[in-house]
Amino acid sequence: MSTIALVDVNNFYVSAERVFNPKLEGVPVVVLSNNDGCVVARSQEIRALGVTMGEPWFKLRDLVKEHGIVALSSNYALYADISNRVMTILSDFSPRQEVYSIDECFLDLEGIPDLTQTGQTIRQRIRKWVGVPVCVGIAPTKTLAKLANHVAKKRSQYQGVCNFKEMPVEDIDQILASIEVGEVWGIGRKLNAHLQRGGIQTVKQLRDFDILRLRRRFGVVMERTVRELRGEPCLEMAEVSPPKQQIISSRTFGRYVTDLHELEGAVSTYMSRAAEKLRRQASVAATAYVCIRTNPHKDGEPQYSPGMMIGLPHPTNDTRELVQAVLTCLHRIYRDGFRYQKAGVMLSDITPEGISQGELFASQPVTPKASKLMSTLDQINRKMGEGVLKLASDGVEQEWKMKRGNKSPAYTTRWDELPIVR
Repeated sequence: MSTIALVDVNNFYVSAERVFNPKLEGVPVVVLSNNDGCVVARSQEIRALGVTMGEPWFKLRDLVKEHGIVALSSNYALYADISNRVMTILSDFSPRQEVYSIDECFLDLEGIPDLTQTGQTIRQRIRKWVGVPVCVGIAPTKTLAKLANHVAKKRSQYQGVCNFKEMPVEDIDQILASIEVGEVWGIGRKLNAHLQRGGIQTVKQLRDFDILRLRRRFGVVMERTVRELRGEPCLEMAEVSPPKQQIISSRTFGRYVTDLHELEGAVSTYMSRAAEKLRRQASVAATAYVCIRTNPHKDGEPQYSPGMMIGLPHPTNDTRELVQAVLTCLHRIYRDGFRYQKAGVMLSDITPEGISQGELFASQPVTPKASKLMSTLDQINRKMGEGVLKLASDGVEQEWKMKRGNKSPAYTTRWDELPIVR
């Protein structure tokens, strides 16, 4: 029988901030979304105050004064680097690893004798080497491993490691009977409501329900979920993430933008990021899309939200060609007299680099010289920091950038922001 572990960093964004700012330990901390708009991460102290995910920041002013809440802007460079360090450590524990998200990772622990101790070793090593706390759930399937991780976080008696593989069946039954069905991986809000109305309120009730009736009502995905809850592996370990079929880059501006030149800078910057992601997965795109929009929630203001798609002469991942394409579209959809709040770009019709079908009379696809230039651009930006080298069309001042008024330093990715020990 397979043995799967799910390792999950607790309150990841907040934990990453606390690594380099120990004064935040024990303090109620929130991390805010783009433009410091909504709560996207909460410390345990914030959860205890009843603050929910997505809560608008302006609604928390009274709580801030009463409880001394610290609000931080999102620091994505820091979070990505901390994540990479955690995943690198986890790769030492298993040759088969699936990075599920920025703060979650599945490990295949088949054949390892003392699973609970291994889980504790994982926790201790990551805490010591990186500084963030993790919990570990161990089970025969990925769905059960997710639930075991949930138990490890919620119940202190497990000391951060819940091992369903070596737990008596009656204990597992008792645990699953106490967990709401909505906690099961893949059971969303609407599906949860359907199950609740049908009398399935706990994980145990779902596991023990007639599987054929569930399949007829909800389809094969539900059947797989139930089989996984019964210990039958139905979800394989995906050791390599499949290439994305669409790449989107969009942001809300830090202030309203009316000038075409500023919109050009924003669209060029977003497409540069999308093109870099495209090259990272060794792909090319045949279609590009750009959109701009005003604020639909601003009463009394004229509204305009156009978008335009363009087919490229040949599939490419060259930033220059992709930026030129979306800027051509931008010039066609831009209208003066509007206050734009957001812009975005999208790449689609994505195929692996080197195998796309060309046209007989089309210009040559990505040349070796262009490919080498893009590779050099990416290497320098990875080494020296995002945006060190960029197209002139990205602009210099970039006053449209989103607000991040209380962002912590890029402690691990910029030389000039390294932490100083006194």
